[in-house]
Amino acid sequence: MMLICAGTVTQAAGLEVRDIRIGQHDGATRFVVELSDKVEPRIFGLADPYRVVIDLPEVNFTLENERIGTGAGLIDQLRYGLFRPGTSRFVLDLKAPSRIARQFVLKPDGEKPWRLVVDLEATTRDEFLVTMRPSRDTAPPVATTPPVDRPSEPNPIPVVVIDAGHGGVDPGAIGASGVYEKKIALEYAKDLAAKLRKSGQYKVVMTRDRDIFLPLRERVRIAHSAGADLFISLHANTHPRRATKGFSVYTLSNKASDKEAAALAALENKADVIGGVDLGEYSDDVQNILIDFAQAKTNELSVRFARDVMLGEIKREARLLGRPWRSAGFAVLKAPDVPSVLLELGYISNPEEERLLVSKKHRDRLTDAIAKSVDTYFRTTENAAL
Repeated sequence: MMLICAGTVTQAAGLEVRDIRIGQHDGATRFVVELSDKVEPRIFGLADPYRVVIDLPEVNFTLENERIGTGAGLIDQLRYGLFRPGTSRFVLDLKAPSRIARQFVLKPDGEKPWRLVVDLEATTRDEFLVTMRPSRDTAPPVATTPPVDRPSEPNPIPVVVIDAGHGGVDPGAIGASGVYEKKIALEYAKDLAAKLRKSGQYKVVMTRDRDIFLPLRERVRIAHSAGADLFISLHANTHPRRATKGFSVYTLSNKASDKEAAALAALENKADVIGGVDLGEYSDDVQNILIDFAQAKTNELSVRFARDVMLGEIKREARLLGRPWRSAGFAVLKAPDVPSVLLELGYISNPEEERLLVSKKHRDRLTDAIAKSVDTYFRTTENAAL
């Protein structure tokens, strides 16, 4: 059997995942999770693309070596993490439709701990759709607050919503050294939030402040319900050409500025698929949130902040990508009444820029520049409105 994540660490409080293995056993692809205690998993499948989703109670992933993305046999890629409070999730991307041939939990035996074992065998699409279809018992709905009206009263001070991209079961891009985009995004989001709060000039709302999955529509809903005056989504990028590097900022457009922007938007818009969300369960109202394009005035303000204010500040502190302002149809930017931008802090596929992005000194300089951009934007926007 091929080892995916080896080793154990000192047990922490709560249920732990200590090891993960994928290999071949009796003609099947075997997925094994070593645990500190017995669990009752919820397992189901999602098609287009084919995925097996395994939900456990919230666990600590006490793995010596994290290697999200490695698969074997029928499993193309593996992801895991906190899906929502109380639920941790594994998502197994499949190479072909597969069914669960066997599923069982082994009791501790000598030095071996509790083990969840799932054997997968190849099957047809029709059988996959019938046997692996999520039911009310196997697929808990994504916990979100229903849409609410935007506050009708003007905010006493500007509300800035900071969105750390990806999270939990969705790691985002993986850097040259193995660093996850979700980790970088959260560190920068926390730093930026602290600086804006310290100024006393803003109410700051974070879409997430820990390593947890958050659907795209929930990020939009948070901005809308907070009455946000500005929405900033933080990300890190990758590129097949390792030499590519530089900061860039994206705004919403129903026509992408270039092929690369279109490809990036398409990738980012798959975040809910990566997290193992069944998009077919979304209501029409929720789907409309994801497909409504920003009103002209809102998009004008977004472009002004991105192109006319932010890039001037950033270029003093960091290298800019060629054509650093671009546009495409990012779902996370589609709140129709909130000026919104998506920042690509740099390319973690570039070893030099990855080292910069994970350094505290560079993070401090970059978040300082973003905070100054926010100050300039609101000061000049208020003056323009007088």
